[in-house]
Amino acid sequence: MTWTWRLESVDGSELSDPASPAHSNQSDAESWLGEHWRELAAVGVIQVTLLEADKQVYGPMPLGED
Repeated sequence: MTWTWRLESVDGSELSDPASPAHSNQSDAESWLGEHWRELAAVGVIQVTLLEADKQVYGPMPLGED
């Protein structure tokens, strides 16, 4: 299965740029987000949703330091 993040704007619409890379497992996807969330927030990503293939695993989850 492929794990990706749906990157969303303030209104919940999906952003195509930047794009989340595909990961082979949930742990790698979560690690990637942990390493890049500040950069994503800086370019307008407000929240993220984790997907396994097309199935929502969890989210939306806000990006932020709180």
